[in-house]
Amino acid sequence: MATVRAERLVNLVLCLLSTRQYLTAERIRAIVPGYSGAPTDEAFFRTFERDKAELRDLGIPLETGRNSAFDSADGYRIARRDYELGDLDLEPDEAAAVGLAVRLWDSPEFTSAARGALLKLRAAGVDVDENSSAAVEPKVRTSEPAFAPLLGAVQSGRVVEFDYRRPSSPEAHRRTVEPWGVVSWRGRWYLVGHDRDRQAPRCFRLSRILGQTKVVGPAGQVQRPPDTDLLRLVAGDQREPPSSTLARVWVAAGRAQGLRRRATVVDPQVELGGDPGDVLELDLRYPESAASWLAGHGPDVVVLEPDTLRKTVHEIHLDVVDRDSAVDRGEGR
Repeated sequence: MATVRAERLVNLVLCLLSTRQYLTAERIRAIVPGYSGAPTDEAFFRTFERDKAELRDLGIPLETGRNSAFDSADGYRIARRDYELGDLDLEPDEAAAVGLAVRLWDSPEFTSAARGALLKLRAAGVDVDENSSAAVEPKVRTSEPAFAPLLGAVQSGRVVEFDYRRPSSPEAHRRTVEPWGVVSWRGRWYLVGHDRDRQAPRCFRLSRILGQTKVVGPAGQVQRPPDTDLLRLVAGDQREPPSSTLARVWVAAGRAQGLRRRATVVDPQVELGGDPGDVLELDLRYPESAASWLAGHGPDVVVLEPDTLRKTVHEIHLDVVDRDSAVDRGEGR
């Protein structure tokens, strides 16, 4: 499904799910981003009919009706009682597959579109359920700006250029890549493709891509080699669950209580940079995935060991500083 069409369908679902009123096609056209650009009434109704059919094919129940006897045209809405799922009992592998599929919607473009749709609904006087957006609200942790352009380049078969910072250096270098796919591995997104500068297959973590990603060249220029296992290129020989890793962290006194409940104090009353705290140990099965959790505590938690985890948390802090600096310079969205 094309990104523009998927975005429009998300907007439509948000609109119909967020109101208890029946909305006519004309009002939907004025409110929902993606319909206002229709050149003619016929083009709009043709697109709207296709979108309604698409939603019904996806199992989303559309209700048709009128708010009062004085209404001259039918309207549409989605009843939450029919839209929401009951309790599901999934096997671990099934739950993992669902989680990966959901991540494909976790992009900044869909987040801004969703918020824009709700703002337009409220501005138009539509009675919006304040809690309804949680049903389809994207998550923040997959908000790398490079995600959307890279995924689009993969789908169109075009070359990409971007500035990339390696973990061993704070400096960024320009890379030219023939993209084969975007893969999620242990909570991180990676671009896999042929690096023209290195003349070899390479993997690039999206969080280390700085600035704008440039898509160059004609469509269809890049072809993914047959029988290429993208996940194996990212994971290497580490796809089997590893044994737990013992991590040592310093935690400021009286802070990070959630982390403290999972850890053991091994060296109490240790000062770091003049601040009082404790040294704790905790078992981590996937240290790299836990890096974001640890980094989220800011200066209250400092990783001491292992060194790879300490560097990963440091990179996350650098990413935050880079993004804040970009916003200060007026480069943010």
